[in-house]
This record gives sequence, structure tokens and C-alpha cells, in this order.
Amino acid sequence: MEPETPEQAIGKGYKYLATGLRFAGAIVVFLLGGLALDRWLHTLPLFLIAGTVLGAVLGFVSVYRELAADQANQPTWRERHRSHAGETRGTASTAEEDGERDPRRSREDREKEP
Repeated sequence: MEPETPEQAIGKGYKYLATGLRFAGAIVVFLLGGLALDRWLHTLPLFLIAGTVLGAVLGFVSVYRELAADQANQPTWRERHRSHAGETRGTASTAEEDGERDPRRSREDREKEP
């Protein structure tokens, strides 16, 4: 595995920046929608609060799903701690080599192999 170039690292940073902006944007959009409903129906602050909470929840779900999908690109706990113990990141063993099952693989994938 080749080391990460600075351009690749910046690209990953932009990805997480966009994720954070999506979270903030969801809150702002639903807050403004709630404010508009409150002014139209003269029910200040009922829909303002409901819109803010709904935007926060939906924004959090969006961020969670994005980061959960990106989890495959993250090092495992074992790899992170072995790299701190003096091993290089590329030499960390896999779970199968240690005699343990890999929790990232599905049961069907494990049953397919001999």
C-alpha cells in the first residue's frame, strides 16, 4: 500500500468538511422552514423548535450514514494500537492470522471460503 500523498489527505479533509456543512445546513434549512410556518400560521415558536429538532436529527442521521459507509476505509482498533506499539501500519496482521474471526466480514462471506 502506497503512502498517502498530501493531495489525498486534503481531499479526505474536504469530504469531512462537506459532511459537517451538510449537518449544519440541515439544521438551518429546517429552522428557517419552521420559522416560515410559524409566521404564516401565527404559532411562534412551535414550528421553529420542531424544525430545529427535526433538522438536527435528520442531519445527524445523514452524517452517521456517511461515516458508517466510510468505516471500511478506517484502520481497525488493532491496527491503530499496533502502530503505536512500534509496528508500522502496513505490517499489522489481520484477524485471521491471529486466529480470530474478522467482525467486518459477513457470515455468508466466511462460509464461502474453504
